[in-house]
Amino acid sequence: MKVYHSLDEAGALRGCAVAIGNFDGVHLGHRRLLDTVRARAANHRAPAVALTFDPHPVRVLRPELAPPTLTPLPRKLELLAAAGMDAAVVQPFDLAWAATPAEGFVRRDLCARLGAADVVVGWDFTAGHERARVGPLREMLLACGIGLSVIEPVTVDNLTVSSTKVREFLLEGKVDAAAMLLGRAHDVDGEVERGAGRGRGLGFATANLRPEGFLPASGVYAATVLRRVRILADGVTDPGDARPLGAVCNVGVKPTVEDGGPVTLEAHLLGHDGTDLYGERIRVAFVARLRAERRFASLEALREQIALDAARARQLLRPAGPM
Repeated sequence: MKVYHSLDEAGALRGCAVAIGNFDGVHLGHRRLLDTVRARAANHRAPAVALTFDPHPVRVLRPELAPPTLTPLPRKLELLAAAGMDAAVVQPFDLAWAATPAEGFVRRDLCARLGAADVVVGWDFTAGHERARVGPLREMLLACGIGLSVIEPVTVDNLTVSSTKVREFLLEGKVDAAAMLLGRAHDVDGEVERGAGRGRGLGFATANLRPEGFLPASGVYAATVLRRVRILADGVTDPGDARPLGAVCNVGVKPTVEDGGPVTLEAHLLGHDGTDLYGERIRVAFVARLRAERRFASLEALREQIALDAARARQLLRPAGPM
């Protein structure tokens, strides 16, 4: 997938079909948009393109209301590529660009700069500083000879799929429910950094992660881990090692061994060969919540519980990879 870092760079995409959105999480609702734009592009033998914005517009317009990001930009671009996009355009979003009226966005950006033949948006999409809805937008696009497809809400088990609902589930520790809406397990990338070594002393060495993404509620999780995750030159993450390892992960403040402190993410890799992971970028995908984080009366009691957690995680993850 080719990545363009503004609409000014994207002239080579003329005749494309373009899906427009923030695509935070690239959940099943977004996938419906991307599937549709891929089909429209195939009809014209043209590129399928995702147009997204960085930062999220709410972070610029109402920063106090901005939601935490589910998928940082490199991971989002990786997911867009996996969804079959030929190109992604990442338009920088600032107050000057936000002042663009809807008609200017259509004529200058979609028509003149991008040369789009088809546009695909969600039912709640709005354009321009006046937040034009899909009805007026359709008329503006038709005036430029551009078709518009509007995707209705996608539901799973009578739940409307949205980034907001995914965040709610994750904040409740319901990572399995979040996965149902995402179409995959929620994951977080980050670099392994040196910790205090307490896990190794308990017989369960852990990779202490500097997380770059949205963490679920504090607790202990069964997870899978990919090693050697990279960020490529165009800003897209590459998953590196294709064979996941099973893991037990703790999200929280480690109340048994620390008095307060920030929320951290550490993972005990069940199938790890013991080699040093410091400085390596890994990806943790949360599969199931095993229990809440709690304080234990002794380190021995904690060690016994971790052994039980590891055994349960092995049962849950056995099809996923080495353990």
